[in-house]
Amino acid sequence: MKRQQSPELRQTLAQEAARLMYEEGVDQYLNAKRIAAKRILGRTGGKNIRYRPQFLPSNGEIQAALREIVQFSEGEFSEQRLFSMRVIALETMFSLQQFSPRLIGSVSTGHVRRGSDIDLHVFSENVDEVERYIAELGWRFKTKQVTIRVGSEYRDYTHIYYMRVFPIELSVYPYDEIRVTQRSSTDGKPIVRLKASVLERVIAEEHSREWELYLATGEISGLDLFKGEG
Repeated sequence: MKRQQSPELRQTLAQEAARLMYEEGVDQYLNAKRIAAKRILGRTGGKNIRYRPQFLPSNGEIQAALREIVQFSEGEFSEQRLFSMRVIALETMFSLQQFSPRLIGSVSTGHVRRGSDIDLHVFSENVDEVERYIAELGWRFKTKQVTIRVGSEYRDYTHIYYMRVFPIELSVYPYDEIRVTQRSSTDGKPIVRLKASVLERVIAEEHSREWELYLATGEISGLDLFKGEG
């Protein structure tokens, strides 16, 4: 049997995995690359072709291909989406200030696309307290237990899902884990957690015109463009 590891095939797999994530809603890199491999290899010989996991594109390669798709498909709307998501993230963080919220993910790095969510870490020794507080705010939300690998251990954490034009995911951690540095599944680098004050500075620097308008009117310019996507 023939093993495939050519650069051309690796690039093709990355592009197909990126398309799956953008157009078909596959939300995990691992799932996207496996489906892409099955589809692409199926077209070029099916069961007679094998591959090793290390021959598949990395998460970073898929992310790069995904950025190209976003730029081509969304163009100038990508920047408007990023500004809108950052302001909503900031307003959410102000609402949850007592839980020391931190922003991570695509909204912090600037690599958003249609289907991206706002990822926030919040910290409390009592998950019920977080849920009660959110309920008192009048937010409609759902909760789910998610198992995450931390070092050599697997731990269960509560994730809270809320929608405000864009999906918002709150991951609830014990307060002492605010000092724990997690690593990205995309590039293996430490995940940067942004405080509200840092996010506000980023918005003011990278979206100065839209930010000034928001401060003057209290309205997020262009937000209506994205209503109904979810």
